[in-house]
Amino acid sequence: MSKAIVGANWGDEGKGKITDALAAESDIVVRYQGGSNAGHTIKNSYGKFALHMLPSGVFYQHITNVIGNGVALNIPYLVNELKNLEEGGVPAPKLLVSDRAQVVMPYHIDFDAYEEERLAGKAFGSTKSGIAPAYSDKYAKIGFQVCELFEDETLREKVERVCTIKNVMLRHLYNKPLLDPEELYRTCIEYREMISPYVADTADFLQKAYREGKKILLEGQLGAMKDTDHGIYPMVTSSSTLAGYAAVGAGLPPYAITDVVTVVKAYSSAVGGGPFVSELFGDEAAELRNHGGDGGEYGATTGRPRRVGWFDAVATRYGCRMQGSTEVVLTILDALGYLDEIKICTGYELDGKVIDYFPNTVECYRAKPVLKTMPGWKCDIRGIRNFDDLPAEARNYVLEIEKLIECPITMVSNGPGRDEIIRR
Repeated sequence: MSKAIVGANWGDEGKGKITDALAAESDIVVRYQGGSNAGHTIKNSYGKFALHMLPSGVFYQHITNVIGNGVALNIPYLVNELKNLEEGGVPAPKLLVSDRAQVVMPYHIDFDAYEEERLAGKAFGSTKSGIAPAYSDKYAKIGFQVCELFEDETLREKVERVCTIKNVMLRHLYNKPLLDPEELYRTCIEYREMISPYVADTADFLQKAYREGKKILLEGQLGAMKDTDHGIYPMVTSSSTLAGYAAVGAGLPPYAITDVVTVVKAYSSAVGGGPFVSELFGDEAAELRNHGGDGGEYGATTGRPRRVGWFDAVATRYGCRMQGSTEVVLTILDALGYLDEIKICTGYELDGKVIDYFPNTVECYRAKPVLKTMPGWKCDIRGIRNFDDLPAEARNYVLEIEKLIECPITMVSNGPGRDEIIRR
C-alpha cells in the first residue's frame, strides 16, 4: 500500500507535519521530487526542525527514508542536515539515496543566481538553490546522476565536456569566472565520498517493499499551483509537484498509489511571484501573517515573508482535482481565531463574468475574487481533539470548505505539534 502526501496550493500547506504524523503508521517515507528549494517545518519531542532534503520520516527509528530518483540532490546540504539532526539529539535515521538521483552541482547554484541577476526586475524569485539549472541539465542530458560519480574515467570525460558548454555561457552571457575542470572533478570525488554510505538502487528496494505489502508514504514538495505543467507557469518550480509524478520519481507502478492525502491550509499563502487572486495586503495581510503558522508565515528555506490571503476555494478545488485527492487534511485552523469575520473566495470574476474554474496564468492575472463572509469563532481552539467540540463557527467553516472543494476533510490540524490533530 502506497500513500502520497501532496499540497493543493502554492506549497507551505503543512505537509511536513502531516507526513511526520502519518509516518508512525508507515514503514518507508520517500521524497520523490524537488530539492533544497523548499522546506518542511516539523515540531516534535526532539524540538523544531526545518527539513529541506531529508524525508519527514527521519524522526522514527522504524522507518527507512528514501530520496528517490526524481529529486535534485544537493549532497553537502543533505550531509549538513544529517549533522543538524544529530546535534539536535535525533538518532541517526535509516537513509537510502537513489543511484539515479540528479546531483546539484556548485555551478547550478551559481547559474541560478547569475540568471536572477541578469533578469533583474523580471526575475522569477528563485531561492537560488540551483534547482532549475539542475533539472534543465537533466533534460538536456548533461546532468550527473549519482551513479556517475563512481566511474572515474567516464566522470572525468563528462566533467570536461560539461565545463566546455558551461564556460561558453559564463564568458559570453554572464561575464563570470570560468569553471576549472580539475576543480570540478575533485568536487565530484568529494561528493562521492559524502554520499557513498547511502547510495542504493532505491527503485528496486521500493518495488520489493511494495510486493511485500510494506506501507510506503510518498512525500511531495510544494503544491499543485507550483507544478511545471498545471501550475501558474512560469512562476512554478522545475519538477512535477503532483501525486501522479510520485510513481515516476520514486520508481513505483502508478497503481501502487491507492490514497492521495492532499494538505490544504485554512487560509491561503504563497512564497514568490505569480497570480494570487485572494491575496491580502497592508495591515490586514500583516496581521494574518503574524498569526499564521508556528511563529508566523515566513518561508522555511528563504525566511521571506509569505504572501497571504483568504481561503481560495477555486484554486484549492482545482489543486485537489489535479492531485487526484482521496482525502484532505486542513491545517492551521487555529490561526484564524482572532478574526470577527472570515472570508472565503468562492469564485473569480474574469472579464465581467463569474467563473468557478481555475483559469490559465494569463487569465488568472486578470481575475478578481468573489468573496463569501462567515462569522469567526473568536477563541483559541488549540487543545481540542474532537471535531464536535469545536465552536459551531469553526465547524461550519470547515464544512463549507469541504463542500466547496468537493473532497472529504478527514483531519484538521489546530496547532504545530505532532499530536495537535483532530481526526474525523
